[in-house]
Amino acid sequence: MTTKHLTILTGGSRGMGLAMGRQLLAKGHTVLSIARSSSSALAAAAPTPDQLIQWEQDLGDTDAAAQRLGDWLRRLQPADWASITLINNAGVIPQIAPLSDLATPDLRNALRVGLEAPMALTGVFLGATGSWTVPKKVLNVSSGLGRRPMASQAAYCTAKAGMDAYARCVALEEAHKPHGAKIVSLAPGVIDTDMQVQLRSADAGAFPDVGNFKGLHEGGKLSSPEEAAAKVLGWLDRADFGQNVIADVREP
Repeated sequence: MTTKHLTILTGGSRGMGLAMGRQLLAKGHTVLSIARSSSSALAAAAPTPDQLIQWEQDLGDTDAAAQRLGDWLRRLQPADWASITLINNAGVIPQIAPLSDLATPDLRNALRVGLEAPMALTGVFLGATGSWTVPKKVLNVSSGLGRRPMASQAAYCTAKAGMDAYARCVALEEAHKPHGAKIVSLAPGVIDTDMQVQLRSADAGAFPDVGNFKGLHEGGKLSSPEEAAAKVLGWLDRADFGQNVIADVREP
């Protein structure tokens, strides 16, 4: 019986995604990283070359990304894997501004990368592995901003709220299948990433909450990408994964 575990990870080239990729590789997982660019740091963390696959794929091109993943998954042999997991981690923040000032292309890209792509990838993942009898999991990296509104963050908040909503729907669908997947939409806490730099560097006139984000940084309240990655992956390993579809690492 195989002991190989396969994890598909979006946004694995930097930040918490890179940290998750490294930690998964260290645990012996085979990782397919889907990001706009390959990461030499992630490649260096792979114990063997065949343990890591990196696709340079723009998730804003949802059709191409979903087609590519579906075709690849259908070529796999279920007997080769002890489990299969999809982590929807990639996301973007468009211009930090009121919706009235946001350019339509920026809005479209934020929603495609942050919501449309995760939904499409989840759909092809579940469709291609529907007959697999091994444990299947989908983990959406959501955000507290999907659960409370914030001015000048309409696109990001909407994408994360949408993640939570479709996870609830998928959980109901998969519960009726003999070997259905478990899905969780997980808020990872506040993390010291490029996204936080964007938020605390924003113009106060356009972003009323900028002071709060500066305070988190100055007060040392941000988790490192490595710390956050360990918490998120620890959630995946929980025996009750999927019991609470909407979750937060800061909760028990």
